[in-house]
Amino acid sequence: MRRLLALLVLAWSGTLPGGNAVAAGELPAFEVVVDDGVFKPARIEVPAGRRVKLVLINKGPGPLEFENDEMRIEKVLSAGARSFVVLPKLKPGEYDFVDEFNPITGELKVIAK
Repeated sequence: MRRLLALLVLAWSGTLPGGNAVAAGELPAFEVVVDDGVFKPARIEVPAGRRVKLVLINKGPGPLEFENDEMRIEKVLSAGARSFVVLPKLKPGEYDFVDEFNPITGELKVIAK
């Protein structure tokens, strides 16, 4: 029982070989590169009614604080870091994300259709 529990924890955390691949295979994934506070692409379309994974790559010289207050999503990445967030099932519409460290240039619009 302990072994099964340990395997489940490892698979959930993504440290089990193949754990990330299984999770990534189940969710539509979208890559977003942030370079010096500018999101590329600045707009992405995602399927409405499904959870989606946003893979964030910070290529800028400074940190990135990816945030959407309504969804209570916040992720801080150091320069050169890569990480991801999973968005909840979205209703059709537009959702704005910002880089709190670059609020003027750091905007990403997620459009759920």
